[in-house]
Amino acid sequence: MVLKVFRWGPGTRERLQTDPTLAFRYACRVGMCGSCAMVINGRERWACRTLLAGLPRGAVTLRPLYNFPLIRDLVVDMAPIKSKMLATKAVFVPARRAGEEASFAAIGSETKERRAIDAAVECIGCGMCVSACTMVGHDARFPGPAALNRVFTLQRDSRDSAHAERGEALLSEDVLARCHGQANCTEVCPMQLSPTDSILALRRRAILRLFGFSPR
Repeated sequence: MVLKVFRWGPGTRERLQTDPTLAFRYACRVGMCGSCAMVINGRERWACRTLLAGLPRGAVTLRPLYNFPLIRDLVVDMAPIKSKMLATKAVFVPARRAGEEASFAAIGSETKERRAIDAAVECIGCGMCVSACTMVGHDARFPGPAALNRVFTLQRDSRDSAHAERGEALLSEDVLARCHGQANCTEVCPMQLSPTDSILALRRRAILRLFGFSPR
């Protein structure tokens, strides 16, 4: 078995060619955390879940995720996921009433509200969808599928008080309108989520608001 590994790091390329070490990221080692995400044979995958026996015969290519700053070899800086989340206000803003503490009432797993977001809540931030998204590489202002998937879950959360504020930001030409619906993000998601569906749902809600209707 031949592995062709992308090598890069601070310093000269000549030094890396003779450096026997290899930088890569891993954590749980049981196929849960997503830390080992990389591009294997041209497709985003979790390394720990990828069996060599399941790949085509011949050399196997390994390279770091696309659309992230490269630290060294197969390790990228995941900070853009956090920055995109903050830029799109993809954080929970609890509703507060005068004289009361923030409301964190539980939403039952069998309720209609929870079932509406069941297909989107299990994102673990592995970054594979961001790597696969061609628009992230094309437009630096596009939030990307991970952030928009998170926004979708918050816009459907009755306990959150930032729906209107996020809704205005979503109408920017570099947000919902920038997604071309190629579904690359959905295709590579190891959790079987569909950020594409979340983005389409946000579009429908945005259109309803534009015409004066209240999204359900």
